Amino acid sequence: MRRRMLFSTLVVTVIAVLLLGLPLGALVYRSAYEDAGRTLQQEAEVIAADAAAQVENEGGINRAHFAEVYPERLIELQPRGAAQPIRVGGWDYDPDSDDPRPTLDAHTTSPDGIDVRVWRSSGHVQESVFNAWMGIASLSLLAIGVAVGLAILQARRLTLPLVDLAATAERLGSGVTTPWGHRYGIPEADRVAEVLDRSAERIAGLIATERHFATDASHQLRTPLTALTMRLEEIIAEAENPQAVREEGEAALQQAERLTQTVESLLGRARKSQNPEVEQVSIDRVLERFVAEWSPMFEQNGRKLRLTGAKGLSAMTVPMDLTQIMAVLVENASAHGAGTVTVNVVDGGHSVRIEVGDEGEGVPDHLVGRIFDREVSGGEGTGLGLALARHIAESEGARVELVQPKPTVFAVFLPVGGEGLGKDTGPV
Repeated sequence: MRRRMLFSTLVVTVIAVLLLGLPLGALVYRSAYEDAGRTLQQEAEVIAADAAAQVENEGGINRAHFAEVYPERLIELQPRGAAQPIRVGGWDYDPDSDDPRPTLDAHTTSPDGIDVRVWRSSGHVQESVFNAWMGIASLSLLAIGVAVGLAILQARRLTLPLVDLAATAERLGSGVTTPWGHRYGIPEADRVAEVLDRSAERIAGLIATERHFATDASHQLRTPLTALTMRLEEIIAEAENPQAVREEGEAALQQAERLTQTVESLLGRARKSQNPEVEQVSIDRVLERFVAEWSPMFEQNGRKLRLTGAKGLSAMTVPMDLTQIMAVLVENASAHGAGTVTVNVVDGGHSVRIEVGDEGEGVPDHLVGRIFDREVSGGEGTGLGLALARHIAESEGARVELVQPKPTVFAVFLPVGGEGLGKDTGPV
């Protein structure tokens, strides 16, 4: 592109110089010869007047005078009635010969009838024309050089943004999604740069979403897999009791179904193709089933999980999402807390508050303000659970907060729908 711009600029400049320079050169040539002819004609008239005065005053023509005054001219004077013309002047030239030297000539006749002709070499005119042409050629070359220089600067100004945009696109294609942010002062190039920056931001968002899905899925699937493993261990332990085996098998099947629902929920949220549809949910039913599923794990570790607080409440939520949020909070209490873990339900009037607390040392002071940030953990955890729980809650209009750092108490605030102010209006 740069070569094309330089070549096209050079061609246009040369054509413009030729269109202006050639007529200007011809005009200089014509003007120089016309001026020299007029000057020589004026000299011929002066010579005629001077010769007439010499004839009248001196009775003849003073050859030495004309040779001294006009050293570079040949003058031919022919008085009236003279048989032969008189040639005077200081230039050695014979107009009747085949002398190839270029000349200028002028002719006039005085009032006394003296016929005067003057010849002069045109070398000085040719020299002045040549000098003028050289000046025109120099200016033309200067104009071409300036045009080429400006073309190089303009080509650089136009091509460097394209090279930079190509590098930006290459970075984007190689997975570097940081917006470049370069602007060039060229509206078209700036528009392309803005589009690439927006594309980089969208691609970065998509990559982040997929990455979060992978980490969130791995984190959330761990809990139902643990519960499923426990159920299978119970089945093996109760192999001699058919009724117990049947019950544990049904529980394991429920865990497998829950695992499937968890995968579908996380995948839909990651792709943003599903919006949670909240419904009026019986809090007692969800929490009683949840505590029943998690109690065996706490009992194996010599700890307790208990459910306390108000009964008969309902709230607007998604049962599967509420179960995931509770799993994160209870697992967090199991991993980082100590003693009995209490799930307490509080009727807040316009909301239902579900508190999850333990008897451990609590959250360190330096983590209180960042406890819900991704990849922030007070122990050896992944630091994803609390951030995911808050994200799930906010997606359906609920909230997850740390209401007490020592001992640790987390709370889930669920909105209440209808006129029951949290009272259960029916089984869900």
